[in-house]
Amino acid sequence: MVGGACFHGRVRNLSSSAKSAGVAIAIASAFCFGGSGPFAKPLITAGFSPLQVAWLRLAGGALLMLPFALRHAAAVRRVPKLLIGYGLFAIAGVQVFYFASIASVPVGVALLIEFLGPVLVLGWIRFVRRSPVSRSAAIGVAIAMVGLACVVELWAGLSFDPVGLLLALGAAGCQAAYFLLSDSGPEVDPFALAGFGLLLGAVVVTLIAQPWNMDWALLLGDVQLAGQQFPALVAVAWIVVFSTVLAYLTGIVAVRRLSPQVAGAVAFLEPVVATVLAWALLSEALGPVQLLGGALILAGAYVAQRSAPAKTQASELAGV
Repeated sequence: MVGGACFHGRVRNLSSSAKSAGVAIAIASAFCFGGSGPFAKPLITAGFSPLQVAWLRLAGGALLMLPFALRHAAAVRRVPKLLIGYGLFAIAGVQVFYFASIASVPVGVALLIEFLGPVLVLGWIRFVRRSPVSRSAAIGVAIAMVGLACVVELWAGLSFDPVGLLLALGAAGCQAAYFLLSDSGPEVDPFALAGFGLLLGAVVVTLIAQPWNMDWALLLGDVQLAGQQFPALVAVAWIVVFSTVLAYLTGIVAVRRLSPQVAGAVAFLEPVVATVLAWALLSEALGPVQLLGGALILAGAYVAQRSAPAKTQASELAGV
């Protein structure tokens, strides 16, 4: 009996360690994703269009991941629908819808609507797949939503364009697809999923951004970060290596170690990271309400991960 109790204790400790590792990886993913805006904004200020910056991000990521994609070429034959869905929705869709929405809707409003993605995940699992979800996860997401509203100061938006709102909602749907598809097909290597997803996403965004019309000389210029001049290529390298390749890889691993709804709750850290980096690099000061919102987001993510639900089968989540 004592030996059995020790065995079960070790199993619980291993499970707890795995969950803690998953949360740490999810936080790393949020940090990588959150760093994209503060490093992309100087590029936009320098003269690139938002879509051109998105293309640089995805094309650079696809180039780095190309050797890994070729190494896992067999995945194309085994799960073509998963790879196509990930590239179209989880990568290209989020980028295109978000950048299109902020052309007519305040950035804060578009960001809040996009981060409805984890809420849509809960709705999909509960009402479409008819699978149970953790009450704590739902409560955590609700708390995080309140905090997110404070961080982006939702009330600052005075008028909203209906088309812009629909585009932002499209970004939310694509973000939900990111969490669901990241949990699909656990036999698919994360390098294969991210590699082929970035390749397809880069192709799609190339058709929209038309990089052949881009002023390539801007890449040889400087951008301003933290009051200092840095080569534009430094900012490009950051958004490619950290905010794209590492962000997507750690995001996939985090979803598989936790669950889409819990990883989605931790992902609410992304706007907090973006706000802190914007303050440090772009001198965009944090207000008291934003600090309160950040605390609520952290609390919501913690509440959600404390009662992580049993991992839902991938076939139930994505219908593949």
